[in-house]
Amino acid sequence: MQSSSNFKGAKPMKVIICGAGQVGWQIARHLANEKNDVTVVDRNSDLVRRATDSLDVQGIVGFASYPDVLARAGAEDADMVIAATHSDEVNMVTCQVAHSVFNIPRKIARLRSQSYLDAIYADLYRRDHLPIDVVISPEKEVSEAALRRLQTPAAFETEFFFNGHVQLLGITLDDKCPVLNTPLRQLSDLFSTLSAVVVAIRRDGTLFVPSSGDQLFAGDSCYIFVQKHDVQRALEVFGKAAHVQDRIVIVGGGNVGFSVAKNLENRSSRIRAKVIEKDRFTAEQAAELLEKTIVLHGDGLDADMLSEANIERSDAILAVTDDDKTNLLAAIRAKSMGCPLAICLINDPSMEPLLRAMGIDAHVNPRATTVSSILRHIRHGRVRGVYSIGDAEAEVIEAQVLSTSSIAGQSIRDIEFPEGVLVGAVRKGDKILKPSGALRIDEGDHVVLFALSADVGEVERLLQVTIDFF
Repeated sequence: MQSSSNFKGAKPMKVIICGAGQVGWQIARHLANEKNDVTVVDRNSDLVRRATDSLDVQGIVGFASYPDVLARAGAEDADMVIAATHSDEVNMVTCQVAHSVFNIPRKIARLRSQSYLDAIYADLYRRDHLPIDVVISPEKEVSEAALRRLQTPAAFETEFFFNGHVQLLGITLDDKCPVLNTPLRQLSDLFSTLSAVVVAIRRDGTLFVPSSGDQLFAGDSCYIFVQKHDVQRALEVFGKAAHVQDRIVIVGGGNVGFSVAKNLENRSSRIRAKVIEKDRFTAEQAAELLEKTIVLHGDGLDADMLSEANIERSDAILAVTDDDKTNLLAAIRAKSMGCPLAICLINDPSMEPLLRAMGIDAHVNPRATTVSSILRHIRHGRVRGVYSIGDAEAEVIEAQVLSTSSIAGQSIRDIEFPEGVLVGAVRKGDKILKPSGALRIDEGDHVVLFALSADVGEVERLLQVTIDFF
């Protein structure tokens, strides 16, 4: 077996990505940056041209499910196919052809229809039926992301790691933050028992990994790792109050809005939710299936409809229609009527820098959540979770350290991490530890790392097992 000492990196994968829309392009960008052999397939020649012009990928124009198109894309010796077109059926057939004709070992499909995702039909995706190894549901991922935003309303972004025991918080600092102008190294002295670690700062539009001497300023957006039991205290340290959200208005009763409302109904704590849905059939369907939620048929942009939903006495509005402008305007109107917290679903990432100026407190990006889900299943080694930050600017990677990893047996201060990488948390057995320079990383430990996109490949190399492991 090849030893880790002379292992220089993972063997590049040959990947076919079917669908060159926002999700497909972003996945292609990630994989191409890591020197994998990527071919993008789409029937839209403009989308294929955009991918080949801006990324180091090959492009094929054609229907992804056609065997001859997959053959031209190099399916005979491909390691993986990712079917992310806008059609569930095309994605399913693509995986079937990839398996039956070309014997591609790993097949990932994005499926939207709730009927295909129903747990009682899970056997459909066995290898002797529809051979799909991983099914990604954008609506499910987005609804879970929206619920996380509601759980921690003071944060503009949040994600869980280590089975929910460690939380990533995105917090924008205002001039009331008590730790402004404080070097990060001093935070450990001032709050020695606090588990929080600042792993990244966005300042004036630029995301960077801070050093111990960097200070925090008003207007900074910070990404902070903190253990679950310390979240409320961490919010207070960074100047954020914790509020319980028990009266919520959801604009949009489609798959995402319905899923959020259903999840809120199933919680033990009493949360009163109201759903506003413009389409009568969708509203009637939601009303029939939801037991404790009031469903109103009407336009979430209409002030009278928002008043009927009692928006001025609500704790939060969650706007999750399939139209960005509707979500933004409904949220802005709700805040002008007295609703203190606005969370929006935003598909267009170019809108994100404008949200704060418009008074939007937090947002959910369907593309980022879907990209994160797919990346989770294509990383090398024992990667347990991947979360994409911003417009593919960085990743958070949760992984188990194997004996063949070059970081096993080393103290954190001795590991040659790139400048754009920081350790957010370490789990040894049942104990979760705040990282320090002296902390030794051993085989079997789990780590959460924040890495700027340019350094993700090096992180994979550090975590990587030998080729023989696969």
